[in-house]
Amino acid sequence: MKAAFIIPVYNHGSTLKGVVQSLLQYKLPVIVVDDGNDALQKSLIATVVQDYPNDVILVNRNKNGGKGRAMNDGVRKACELGFSHVFQIDADGQHDVSACGLFLQEAEKTPDDIICGYPVYDDSVPESRRKGREFSNIWARFVTLNSDIKDVLCGFRVYPVQPYMELLNHHAVINSHMGYDTDILVHLSWKGLKIRSFGVHVTYPADGISNFRMVRDNMHISATYTRLCAGMIVRLPLLIYRKCAKKIK
Repeated sequence: MKAAFIIPVYNHGSTLKGVVQSLLQYKLPVIVVDDGNDALQKSLIATVVQDYPNDVILVNRNKNGGKGRAMNDGVRKACELGFSHVFQIDADGQHDVSACGLFLQEAEKTPDDIICGYPVYDDSVPESRRKGREFSNIWARFVTLNSDIKDVLCGFRVYPVQPYMELLNHHAVINSHMGYDTDILVHLSWKGLKIRSFGVHVTYPADGISNFRMVRDNMHISATYTRLCAGMIVRLPLLIYRKCAKKIK
């Protein structure tokens, strides 16, 4: 397995250095995707790249396109460089990177699977976040008929590059903003990839910056769920067959 981290960055230049520093212990390249940041954020990102020239690979996007487009560009770069797996991690520093070792070990054991994080919260998380994400989880299990999905919103995952690239090459419609994490996981589940989930501690700093935009992102997410429901109907015979075959095993 040849793996690299991917960190999409928008408005989190100030926390990026700490995340990159914490990942150096794993001795893997870090692909940083600048998702059309402003001049200040670009300067912060550039500093990280200059400080770690042998560890950080920079991908620049001229215009902000959202987390989904940033991740897709990062995966394309990883494929171009010959990586077999990518480890997605957010730039805001909320994830406990000490879990990376376990996730990489599990990816080595089952390289065809997605190793997916689910959040283990401390007391800093708003209760509304806990309740709100469970709706997304239930919906994703419904449209995939896949009870192995534990969490679809946690941006802490190891993906095999080849099936991800197959989606991109076949022009699959993947949400570009806050619906991305749900959308990509559902599409890969539809392709038949297994999902194995492990916990990662998550904190919400009091001064943390959120890129969530209430109206825009709720519209994106609603449209994504509607589209996924339609996609489930088309794939329903295959999904039922897989579910029955799994029970027989």
